[in-house]
Amino acid sequence: MKRKGTLFDIFNTLLMLLVLALCIYPFLYELAVALSDGKAVAAGKVTVLPAGLNFHSFAYILTAERLGVLTGLINSILYTMSGTLLAVIVTFMTAYVLTRKKFRARKVIMTAFMVTYVFEAGLIPTYIILNGLGFVNNPLVMVIPAAISTYLLLIMRTFLSQVPQALEEAAMIDGANDFQTMWKIYFPASKPAIATISLFYLVQKWNDFMTPLIYLKKEALRPLQLVLYNFTVTTNSMGSPLENVYVDGVMLSYRTLTAAIVIITIVPVLCAYPFAQRYFTTGLMIGSVKE
Repeated sequence: MKRKGTLFDIFNTLLMLLVLALCIYPFLYELAVALSDGKAVAAGKVTVLPAGLNFHSFAYILTAERLGVLTGLINSILYTMSGTLLAVIVTFMTAYVLTRKKFRARKVIMTAFMVTYVFEAGLIPTYIILNGLGFVNNPLVMVIPAAISTYLLLIMRTFLSQVPQALEEAAMIDGANDFQTMWKIYFPASKPAIATISLFYLVQKWNDFMTPLIYLKKEALRPLQLVLYNFTVTTNSMGSPLENVYVDGVMLSYRTLTAAIVIITIVPVLCAYPFAQRYFTTGLMIGSVKE
C-alpha cells in the first residue's frame, strides 16, 4: 500500500508539472516575442527565450500617443481600483445587513438578489435602462452598475454568518452601535473573505470587455482591453494602426507590438495574486461545510 501511494504521488506530481507547463508556456512565449527582434519572430526563431533581446516594443507602445495604449492602461487602472473598492465596501455592507436577524426583510431582499442571479434582463433592456440613467459614454458605467456580484455576496454573507455572535454582544455591551460593530468588529474579522472577493472583483473589472465595448464610444474613455481588441481583431480602412517600425536597428513588427500589449494586460492581474494568496483558500472555502 505504501508503494502504491508513493507511485500515485509521483504520478500526481508529474501530472501537475505537465499542467503547469501547459499553462505557463503561452505566457512565456508571448513575453519572449515581445522582447525579440521582429525579424527573428518572422523567421520562427523564438520559442520561450527571446531572440535579439530588447525592450523597444514596450517603450514604443507606451509612448506612441496615436495608439492610445498608455491612456487605456491608465483608464483600466482607474476603473479597476475604484470599481473594486466600491464593490468590496457595498458587498460587505449588504452582506452584513443580510445576516442581522433583527432585520426582518433580509430573506425577501436575498430572494430578490437570487432572482437577478438566475434570470438576467438581457442586453437590450439593460442598455435602455443605463442609457436612461446617463451611463453611456460615462466612465461610471465601469464602476456603479456592477457594484455587487450575487455570487460574491453569498460568499461574504456565509462568512459573516459564522462570525461568533459573542463578538457583537460584547460590542453592544460596550456601547457600540450597529455601524461601529460592523466596521470595528466584523470588518477586521473578515479579512479572508474580503481578500477573496477583492481578488475576484479585481480580475472581473480588469478583464471587463463587453461593458466598455457597448457603453464607451469615446476613445479617450476606453480601457486597455478594448485597445488590445481594436489592435488584434478589428481593422479600419487604413489597416491596422500597428505597423513595422525600426528602432536602433531592431524591427518592431505587428506581432511583437501586440505581444507587448498582451503582457502589459496580463501582468497587473498576476501581481495581485500573491497579496491575496494567504487568504484566498480560507476565504473561498469557509462556510462550505457546516459544523
